[in-house]
Amino acid sequence: MAGLSQARSDQPVQLRSSTVRVGAGLAASGWVLRRLWRLAVVTAATPAALAGLLSVILSALLWSVSPLLMLSMLALGIGLLVGVRSVWPDRWLVWLRLPLRSWWRGWLVYRRCWPAAMDTAGLATSWRGTVWTPTVLTVSSTLSVDRVRVRMLPGQTVEDYADVAHRLAQTFGASAVRVRSVLQRPHHVELWLLTVDPLTSVVEPLPVDDQALTEGLPLALAEDGRTWRLQLVGSHVLVVGATGAGKGSVIWSLLLHLAPLVRSGLVAVWAVDPKGGMELAAGRRLFARFAHGDSDAAAGYESTFAEVLEDAVAVMRRRQDRLRGVTRLHTPSTAEPLVVLVVDELAALTGWVTDRTAKKRIEAALGLLLSQGRAVGVVVVGAVQDPRKDVLPMRDLFPTRIALRLNEAEQVNLVLGPGARNRGAHADLIPDGLPGVGYVTVDGIAEPVRVRFSNVTDQHIAQLVTPVTPALQLVSGEAA
Repeated sequence: MAGLSQARSDQPVQLRSSTVRVGAGLAASGWVLRRLWRLAVVTAATPAALAGLLSVILSALLWSVSPLLMLSMLALGIGLLVGVRSVWPDRWLVWLRLPLRSWWRGWLVYRRCWPAAMDTAGLATSWRGTVWTPTVLTVSSTLSVDRVRVRMLPGQTVEDYADVAHRLAQTFGASAVRVRSVLQRPHHVELWLLTVDPLTSVVEPLPVDDQALTEGLPLALAEDGRTWRLQLVGSHVLVVGATGAGKGSVIWSLLLHLAPLVRSGLVAVWAVDPKGGMELAAGRRLFARFAHGDSDAAAGYESTFAEVLEDAVAVMRRRQDRLRGVTRLHTPSTAEPLVVLVVDELAALTGWVTDRTAKKRIEAALGLLLSQGRAVGVVVVGAVQDPRKDVLPMRDLFPTRIALRLNEAEQVNLVLGPGARNRGAHADLIPDGLPGVGYVTVDGIAEPVRVRFSNVTDQHIAQLVTPVTPALQLVSGEAA
């Protein structure tokens, strides 16, 4: 027994499973059945494909009854489609064009070469001799973006797909790929493949919305062709961009959509322009308060900025006293409007102030407003060129952050948060010829959104501050 227990061999143990031989016909039949089942599942899940299949079946049945009847029904169907496109172009786009585009791009562009694309991108894996690839779940398209939802393999993360986004863009012929997580679907990831860039053209000011405070201010166009809205109530907004990046487009787009609300009494704009009023003076008729610095002030040039900020803190304190125990979020009204404090260059208030007393007053008031003001209806909209902490120490107190063209790649994560550039926010690569293009992040949403803000010209500003007088109407009747 001792000799038996001490005996060992260095030769590896060969374990081989028995081979099961299957005929070529049976293997081919299995492959065809799997493909047909997959086609049936995708067709059933795609309304446009299902409608096309039913149309083919119906046409075959009508042809068997009477070819003339089938041709008549075909002509009637084409006439209805032309009529729908002419009368309801929006419904034509949503009901037919986009579903058909989603279906054929899903099959011809993505599913056809998906296994090879996953292999070359390094997202496929081999386990026990079988190659496993992520599964395409759905493909939905707009006129500029294909949204491909994918079920990830076990052990994969969203960052794995973000790391190879440039490879996927090259493989599928997209100009860029954005990688997004899916809410309440931890095993899913959504790839946004940009096929056509709608942001290369100048965006005209978007129509003013009467429900802008509740639904959001329509300030920009997103790269998927939809309108991007800024939720201003309950949020502070930070705009960062290099010289000529389009910070003025953001501020004036905001003022353009706030103007009707200012006239109705729901919003009061307090403007602070440390550049001597050069940037915001054109809109002074809209402002309840306008501080632009006074070189002749006895207390110093920056004292007027400190006074406005401290007055805003006083408004905040009074509202806190009234709303304590009543509500957690202020609702704007004509009796108590939303106070929007617009600061054109925050660095002039936080980093470049030479008067130490004024600097301490400004920093204290600004810190209180950013940490406590948004819940009681006192929000700050600030623009700055340099996002570093020594210039803007309160950078993280802005829930909504907008990064226009930046000078350095490191600044992207400083503005939008860690990992933003890895998820496609290449604000440092925005060309000089695309002012107003940038990326937006909101607290609670990890994925940045690429947008272009509307171009507000001097003519638009002139119309903004000069309300149109209603035309006189002739009324029939006799003079008194």
